[in-house]
Amino acid sequence: MNQFLKEVLQDLSQTQKSLNSKYFYDGKGDKLFQEIMDCPEYYPTNCEKEIFRDRTTDLAIALKNGFNTFDLIEMGAGDATKSSYLLKELIDTKVDFTYMPIDISSAMIVHLEQSLPEKIEGLKVHGLNGEYFEMLEKANHISFRKKVVLLLGGNIGNETPENAIEFCRKIRASLQEGDLVLVGFDLKKNPRTILAAYNDAAGFTRDFNLNLLHRINNELDGDFDTEQFEHYPTYDPVTGACKSYLVSRIEQEVRISGQSFHFKENEPIYMEISQKYSVEETEEMAKIAGFKSVAHFFDHKKWFVDTVWQCI
Repeated sequence: MNQFLKEVLQDLSQTQKSLNSKYFYDGKGDKLFQEIMDCPEYYPTNCEKEIFRDRTTDLAIALKNGFNTFDLIEMGAGDATKSSYLLKELIDTKVDFTYMPIDISSAMIVHLEQSLPEKIEGLKVHGLNGEYFEMLEKANHISFRKKVVLLLGGNIGNETPENAIEFCRKIRASLQEGDLVLVGFDLKKNPRTILAAYNDAAGFTRDFNLNLLHRINNELDGDFDTEQFEHYPTYDPVTGACKSYLVSRIEQEVRISGQSFHFKENEPIYMEISQKYSVEETEEMAKIAGFKSVAHFFDHKKWFVDTVWQCI
């Protein structure tokens, strides 16, 4: 049984049905996520891009931290749009570094290894295709140099606060004292602004969630009637938890690879979380996970922060 099928059957068998958001990203899902990032309500991408574009020199100084030789590792690099500003600045200031992008997509790693040195002359790229922590371990075997790790895009927000702390502890366990991590956090702000970002008027976020049901139908012999599920996002301004659900419009049976699942009318499938933080909460997380917070970089609205942590 493949991992995708195994997790889907397991997650839909729980009292609180859920689906893992990591499976959103097939070919159609990638395109829909690009549409989400380009829609006017979705602010996080532009906020962080502004930080990397307008604070590049300060970012580079903070990440060099007095060193001129290190490995720059990006977890979940994607197309490296934002980090390219930093890469160019480090090359222009004659820093001796190797860029090590980690991505689950082998095609993306091949693309980065080929395209980035053409765009940024003198850049050394050593791509790492696989899961985050296996690839961090591999990076340690490739080179003993100081490490600077990037975790951008508010990806840490795709975990509950408890799981995010565990995740950061695992990063810390892979690094040495003095190594640095830059983490992007989407900050708490007006609740309507946050909710609109996950419920865009054009319906791209709705389609992005429903696409996972289509994917299950296509790849796992499912028979979801996507017309009978409604996208429902929520945001709790106290806890900072922004969650997405797909709610069954009717009582119905769904079959996946021969296994049957009963849905009551109005029963939700929990799809994903996008956790929002205060600056104080990010500093507390750093402390608990074995880091000290050394610098904060904000966009001009202070809606997003890229915070630099040092391993202690």
